[in-house]
Amino acid sequence: MTLPIAAQELLHTFSTASSWEQTMRLLMQAATTLAPLTATELTEVNRIHGCESQVWLVATLQVDHYWYFRAYSEARIVSGLLAVLLARINGLTSNEISQVELFDWFKQLKLTKQLSSSRRDGLTAIWQRITTIINA
Repeated sequence: MTLPIAAQELLHTFSTASSWEQTMRLLMQAATTLAPLTATELTEVNRIHGCESQVWLVATLQVDHYWYFRAYSEARIVSGLLAVLLARINGLTSNEISQVELFDWFKQLKLTKQLSSSRRDGLTAIWQRITTIINA
């Protein structure tokens, strides 16, 4: 399975975390890597329902059939989760994205044990939107 360079780097970085607190700091740092959305992109059509925090997702399919996603949330932890998710799937084809196991990725980063049920539900809603987009 294809693992983008950004995902490889995150996997290495998170593997060095020796505590949950350090993992959370890394997650917050990852949040700062999200490219901002414009005011015209922060619309209801781009908003993902099913998340406790407000989340917007924008997708672009390049001419070479590779997907690139951008996302935004005001919640820092959710932004970090979005950043590590997008690092895993950006630059992949629809087929490659469909092979990604969402929670396996978060498990590899040592993030699943501390995910609240509402954050898991939110990530599931985000993943459902991504799969809907790539299969349209």
